[in-house]
Formats: sequence, structure tokens, C-alpha cells
Amino acid sequence: MTDKVLDGIDRSDHSEGMDYLVTKRAKFVTVYLPLSIILFILLFPFYWMTLTALKPNQELLDMKTKNPLWVHDPTLSHIKSVLFETDYPIWMFNTMLVSVVATIISLVASVCAAYAIVRLRYKGSQYVGGLIFLAYLVPPSILFIPLSTIVYKYGLFDTPMALILTYPTILIPFSTWLLMGYFKTIPYELEECALIDGATRSQILLKIILPLSVPGLISAGIFSFTLCWNEFIYALTFISTTSKKTVPVAMLSEFVDGDIYRWGALMAGALLGSLPVAILYSFFVDHYVSSMTGAVKE
Repeated sequence: MTDKVLDGIDRSDHSEGMDYLVTKRAKFVTVYLPLSIILFILLFPFYWMTLTALKPNQELLDMKTKNPLWVHDPTLSHIKSVLFETDYPIWMFNTMLVSVVATIISLVASVCAAYAIVRLRYKGSQYVGGLIFLAYLVPPSILFIPLSTIVYKYGLFDTPMALILTYPTILIPFSTWLLMGYFKTIPYELEECALIDGATRSQILLKIILPLSVPGLISAGIFSFTLCWNEFIYALTFISTTSKKTVPVAMLSEFVDGDIYRWGALMAGALLGSLPVAILYSFFVDHYVSSMTGAVKE
């Protein structure tokens, strides 16, 4: 008996399942090649954005003698110009403030709505959930016209509150639908036991449902935060003062002079603006995927 064979088991076989039936060529064609193509399609825009942000203006204009897919003389002048010669830090703060506050408001409302639809027994609860999700399908380009009238009449025009109060109209429907699917995975027997012990509905929600729904809350929060961070139409319509703009709108209005596009500054600002969302996803990607899977199952 050798070291590789012990108790009739071949320890040298490290294959999983029926992987031993798949040849290396077949695995390359069915797994590695498609993954490589997908990664290239997804990552190439970020690569191009980084190249443009690091290229000096001479290289950006000289496409004949310089390789457009590489940086020959990298520079940080565009990033320095964006950070220290514009109001970019203020725009970043405005975007962060609006995204965080709107996300918190949307999560509170979505938790209450999802719990009421899934757990409280009343006639037509499933139809209410479907109608809420259908509200998410309404394009923001249709809603911003009546919302702009309301914002103007209430004196909220050109203030961060205009965005904080209007963003939940597109965040709450999807977040509610997502949390509905996640709440359904929590055993109802837990609530029945709590009700028998004398707990109220609010105590059940705060002490039982929410602690068990942390992955779902993280997923809904990431979705809401990302949508707020990248939103353009409402921010363009409701905000006019330069110092109060968010990053997506400010980048377009401040770095485009007529038909002249300052590509270096544009790409540097876009690269810096994408970092907070990328960092957020990197920390919570496991919770995001698991909660999305649970919602889709339902």
C-alpha cells in the first residue's frame, strides 16, 4: 500500500464530481474562453478610462505616432486638476450625502412595506406587491416632469432635499420587491412563537426579522446607493447651482466647453467617482449575491 492509496481510496485523484470526463480542450472552450471574453468586455472600459486619465494632452491628440492602448509618459496632472482646481470634492460630498440619506429613507420604507405585504394577512396582499414592482418599471424620464412641478411648488428646487425626496420614488419599489422575496425565506414559525410569548409586531420586526435579513438589507442598500450615485436625469433637472451638483451632472457640465471635451479631466473624474461604489461592492459582494439569489427563488 502506497501513500497515495489509503483504505482503498486513491488520494491522487483531486477531481470534483465528473470533471475527469471533461478534457482540457473542452474546458478551455466552454469555460476559460467565454470567461476571458466577458472579463475583457467588462474591464476594457475601465482600462481605457484609466489610460485616458493618465495620458498627457499631447498623447491624447497624437493617435498616429503614439500607441492608443498604452501610456508612454504617464502624468497625474488631470487628476490633480480635478481634485484641486475644481469643486470636485464638494460634488463628491453632495453625491455621498444624497445617496446615503435617500438610501436610508428607502430602506426604512421598503422594510415596512415588504413586511406588511408578506407577513400581514389581508385580502389582495399579493396584488399590492405586484403593483409596487410595476411602479419600478415606470421610466424616470416620465416621472421627472410632474416631480419637477411638485419640487418647485414646495420650494425645494436647487437644494439637495429635492433629490433626497425624489430618489425614493425609484428606489422603494425594487427594494420592497427584493425584501419581499427575502422575508419569505424566514420561517413563519419564529414569529408565531414570538406572538405566543407576547411580542408585538414591531418587536418581531426589529428583534427577529431584521437581524435575520441582514444580507437582504445589504443587497437593497447597495442597489439603492448605486442607483442614487449614478442617477442623472433628476440631478440635472432639479439642481442648477454648480456647487450643489452631483458628480455625474457636474462632470458633464463643467468639463465640456461647447464642442471641446476635456477628456483627461473627464476620465479622471469618472475614475475617481467610480471608486466608492467599487469599494462598497468589494466588501459586500457575497451578501449581495446571496440575497439576490434568495429573492429570485421566490
